[in-house]
Amino acid sequence: MKLQAGLLAVVLAGSLVACGDSGGGSGDADAAAKARGPITIWYSNNAEEVAWGKQMVAAWNAEHADQKITAQEIPTGKSSEEVIGAAITAGNAPCLIFNTSPASVSQFQKQGGLVPLDSFPDGKSYIEDRSGDVAQQYKSTDGKYYQLPWKSNPVMIFYNKKAFAKAGITTPALSTYDDFLATSRKVVAAKAAKVAIYPAPSNEFYQSWFDFYPLYAAETGGKQLVEDGKSTFASDDGKKVAQFWRTMYQDKLASPEKYTGDAFVDGTSAMAVVGPWAIATYKGKVDWGVVPVPTSSGKPAGEIHTFSDAKNVAMYSACKNRGTAWDVLKFATSKDQDGKFLTATGQMPLRKDVATTYADYFAKNPDYKVFADQASRTVEVPNVPNSITIWQTFRDAYSKSVIFGQQDVGQALDEAAQKVDQLVKQS
Repeated sequence: MKLQAGLLAVVLAGSLVACGDSGGGSGDADAAAKARGPITIWYSNNAEEVAWGKQMVAAWNAEHADQKITAQEIPTGKSSEEVIGAAITAGNAPCLIFNTSPASVSQFQKQGGLVPLDSFPDGKSYIEDRSGDVAQQYKSTDGKYYQLPWKSNPVMIFYNKKAFAKAGITTPALSTYDDFLATSRKVVAAKAAKVAIYPAPSNEFYQSWFDFYPLYAAETGGKQLVEDGKSTFASDDGKKVAQFWRTMYQDKLASPEKYTGDAFVDGTSAMAVVGPWAIATYKGKVDWGVVPVPTSSGKPAGEIHTFSDAKNVAMYSACKNRGTAWDVLKFATSKDQDGKFLTATGQMPLRKDVATTYADYFAKNPDYKVFADQASRTVEVPNVPNSITIWQTFRDAYSKSVIFGQQDVGQALDEAAQKVDQLVKQS
C-alpha cells in the first residue's frame, strides 16, 4: 500500500522520536558536530546488506556502550527517496542512511536535510583519500560533500551461455553496435530467447541508468548527462547510442512491454544490463558470462566507462549527536568494514585500488574481478539541482522516440536538451 507523504511523515515521526537522537531541527550545528551519544541509522533491506549492517552495528556497540547505534531497514514506501524526503520534512530523519541515491542529494540538500561532511575537520580529506579521483563526481555545486561515496555496482552486459550456445555462438561478439545487433538477431532467430535483451521499458526517471546511460558513458569516454551547466546527450555520441537502442526495439530484439519478474533468470531474454549485485541472484539459475557494454567502434575493455549504480552514505540534519555519527560513518567505511561489505554482498566499495586492496577476495572469487576493474571507470549521475526532474525529462523523450518510435530520435533528444538546459538555468 502506498502511503501519502504526509501520513508517512507522521508514521516516521512516531517511530524515530522513540530512538532518542532525532528531533525538531538540527539545533546548534557546531555543538551537534562535537556531540556524542546514541544515534539511529538506516540501511537497505537487501538481505546481504542487512547481514553486513547487523555485524557492523554489533562491532561498534561492543566498544561504545555510551554511543550505541540503533539500526533498522529503511521503511517501506513508494520509493526510498520518498521515504527519506518525508522524514526530512518531519524533522525525524536518522543520523545516517546507508542507501542514499546520488540523484536525490540535491533535493535533500535543498530541503535543508543534509549535513555537509566538510564541516568535520577531516571530512574532505577522509572522503578524497578513501575514494580517490572518483570522489569529485559526488561534490555538490557549492563545492561541498553532502554524501560519502560508498559502494557501486558497475553495469556490464551479462549473457546466458546456454542460450548463446543454442544459437551456435560460443564466443559472443558484443563489443560494437553492429556486432551486438548481429549477435542479438542470431539469438532471436534461433529462438534461444524471446528477445536478446530486456531493459525495463517503463518511464521511471531512473530506468535510463540501465539502458542509455551506461552506453553513453562508454561512447563518450565518461561524460555525464549534464556537464558545466549544460546538457550533453543531444550530441552525435548521444544520438548514436539512442539510435542503437531504437534499432533494438524496432527489430524486436528488445521489448516495449513491461515484464513482471526477471527476464534474464526466466530465460525470456538472453542478456541483461546489470551490476555484480546480481551474481548471487543468478547462482544456480543461469550459466552466465559478462562483457563490457558496447560502443560504436568497439573500444578495448580497459577504456570502457559505465554507470556506477552507486548508493552512498549521507548524514541528516535532524541528527543531534553528529560527532558520533561521523565516527560511525568512518568506522563503517573503513578498510576492514569495506572488506566485510564486499565479502557479504559482492558490491564494490568506492575506494581506491579495490582490486589490489582486496586481492585475496578476488583470488577466491574470480567472477567478481572484472567488476573491480570496471569500478575504476564509472560515471555517476550529475550532482545538480533538479536532478530527478532532469532525468524524467530525458526519460520522457527517450521513451517516446526510442522505445515506442513515436518521434524521430534526434529530434526528441534535441527538444529534451533544450528543456534540460532551461531546468539547469533555473537552479
